[in-house]
Amino acid sequence: MRRFSGCGFLLSGEFCWWSIFTLVQLLPFQAQGLWGERTEQLRHVRRHWVWNQFFVQEEHIGLEPLYVGKLHSDLDTGDGSIEYVLTGEGAGTVFTVDVNTGDLHAMRRLDREAKAHYTLRAQALHKHTGQLLEPESAFTIRVLDINDNEPKFQGEPYQATIPEMSAIGTSVIQLKATDADDPTYGGNAVVAYSLVQGQPQFSIEARTGILRVSLPSMDREQREQYHVIVQAKDTGGQEGGLTSTATVTVTLSDINDSPPRFTQELYQMSISESAAEGSVIGYIRAEDQDVGVNADMCYSIVGGDGQDIFDISTDPTHRFAIITVKKALDFETRECYTLQVAVANTQLDSRYLSLGPFTNATNVTVTVEDVSEPPVFCEPLYYVEVPEDLGVGVELLMVSARDPDVTNDSIRYFIERSSDPGRFFSMDTFTGSLLTERALDREEIQWHNITVLAMELNDLSQIGSVSVIVKVKDVNDNPPRLWKSEAFVCNDAESGKLIHTLRAVDLDDPDGIQRLYYSLEPEASNNPNFSLRDNQDNTAGIFVKRGSFSIEEQTSFHLTILVWDEESPIQTGTSTLTLHMCQCEENGKDRACSTKVQELRTFGLTHHTLAIILACVIIPLAATLITLSLRKWHRRKSRRRTRYPYSADTSIRENIVIYNDEGGGEADTKAFDLHVLWEGKARQGAKCAIACGVGCGVSPLDEYILVRLKEVDADIRPPPYDSIRGYAYEGEGSRTGSLSPLHSSPSSSDQDYEFLKDWGLYFRKLALLYGVLERKEPL
Repeated sequence: MRRFSGCGFLLSGEFCWWSIFTLVQLLPFQAQGLWGERTEQLRHVRRHWVWNQFFVQEEHIGLEPLYVGKLHSDLDTGDGSIEYVLTGEGAGTVFTVDVNTGDLHAMRRLDREAKAHYTLRAQALHKHTGQLLEPESAFTIRVLDINDNEPKFQGEPYQATIPEMSAIGTSVIQLKATDADDPTYGGNAVVAYSLVQGQPQFSIEARTGILRVSLPSMDREQREQYHVIVQAKDTGGQEGGLTSTATVTVTLSDINDSPPRFTQELYQMSISESAAEGSVIGYIRAEDQDVGVNADMCYSIVGGDGQDIFDISTDPTHRFAIITVKKALDFETRECYTLQVAVANTQLDSRYLSLGPFTNATNVTVTVEDVSEPPVFCEPLYYVEVPEDLGVGVELLMVSARDPDVTNDSIRYFIERSSDPGRFFSMDTFTGSLLTERALDREEIQWHNITVLAMELNDLSQIGSVSVIVKVKDVNDNPPRLWKSEAFVCNDAESGKLIHTLRAVDLDDPDGIQRLYYSLEPEASNNPNFSLRDNQDNTAGIFVKRGSFSIEEQTSFHLTILVWDEESPIQTGTSTLTLHMCQCEENGKDRACSTKVQELRTFGLTHHTLAIILACVIIPLAATLITLSLRKWHRRKSRRRTRYPYSADTSIRENIVIYNDEGGGEADTKAFDLHVLWEGKARQGAKCAIACGVGCGVSPLDEYILVRLKEVDADIRPPPYDSIRGYAYEGEGSRTGSLSPLHSSPSSSDQDYEFLKDWGLYFRKLALLYGVLERKEPL
């Protein structure tokens, strides 16, 4: 047996660990002489290896390899006959051993956080014979930790929210910092927390990292947000430890701790005696420093001599009070009223009632004024009808208003611009004449509802209003247009056949009452192909003059149609009707036009070309179907000639035997012949009949099946369930060769796509993609 010793160093180098492992007994063996002679047999007693750990400090920096320990065997007498071998993790790269002395060294700087220990194996060999003197033994080199990692916070940035006025000790948030150093060795990974910024409002528990409130009565209305800086320090917070910091943003949420307050002790208002019920007298507002629902408030009249005359309401959005007239006012009866208005929060928190009271009151004085009444128009409503071609600057009508007061102030007239956003009209301020500012268009706007204001010259607050309704009458200023500009005609249409019915629309006559007329353009009146007939019902028909059109010669015709109305001035519209020629098919009594044939014709394909293409497609398909049918017929014939052993009481039909075993999944039962399930496994002597049929004329398929049957019979490891074997015979190949894209040319440089230019407009995009046509080049 052998003895090893190891030495490792702690952080300060105060301790040295030596591991000496010794056993007393030696294993018996026979030594062989140099000349092959047998030496005397020695008696050895078997001993056992006992290993301790070697230790090496991480991040050791030095010019020489770091000495770790010594490997030693008690059979080593110092004569150099023993050779030490080191294997395992890092052997030869991280750690090396002196083969003669057993000295163990670390060749490079180690990082405990990357790898904390290494497991290696040592051997002692006879240097001359290579004989293993003792069994291989494993040992561990542990990397000792140093404080080379600072704590790191998790989950940054930190955000926390607590209610304002929180009590001392209220938990705000718990921070967590981790240290990658060894938590079991010294205090390198022990983290302590402290505050760098945030006192005296907050404090933190050094061990747990819980941030707590340390100052009571923090008021959100004075300061809403705090930025607390927390420091984490390893080695338990001792001097020399590594540190890191994190910032916690603490936001104070609102509570209802601020009552509403009026900014004035007395508010003064006035209202005209002619004010109608519901008229607004004025507004008052109370201020509340809270936010959200905590600032919601309600106003009420709680006293005064005007409780029955006035009313108050609360605007829920802007939180102000609206004072309105409740009953009719009379200046001669009473000139002044006093109101006592109170305000209170609607959302009270019983925990903070001691901070109240959460109500406040103020006084409002309302003075009734004997003021002039607004101007009154002579008519309650003005109505006028004007033609749409009236022109600009033309007077439509004149409005008139008077001052009902004794003073009889002068009146000025204006248009309320929100009622005339298009600025179609203008108003003479002095006379009240309503004029056109822009040209009117019935097709754009038929009705205008204008509000005209009358204002007293000496009292601009007195304003009266009246509505002026202007109806724009229609003028025949739009020519009629065709409803549809395209139609289709069969190439074999007979002479005199109606192929399309024309319909037109006229913006001047949306109800369809106006009479419309149709005709061909004078230059096209002698058109040899088509004629037009007015149906005298605002429609017209297009008829064929001659039949048997040739799509090869012309694919479409263009007819210029004139449509005019009967009102003065007569408006005539010119539209182009495009007739597309196409091949038609019989569809009962009607004839349906096939646009697919039209597209092929557009590509320049004739009947002869189409026949050749169809023949090239149909013939290979027919040959393929015949081949598949013959193969299927031969397989059925071969199965009929093959005799399978079966039970006498088995029905003469295909039955599926249920094994109640799902086997290997769907792959076991996918698309196989049911005869295999019915008949079971064939006899060894029936293989020739299965493969060859009656005549035993071996075909490639038969030979393939025979080979696979032999492989199955010789298989000594069949699956532990009932299954079906597939033979997957792919045949002898195809005359047309492979159609796989794997055998295709990797580029299309040898292909000529010039023919795409001749295929018409529908293949223009494809021609552009293959580069045979420039974007500006016509077809």
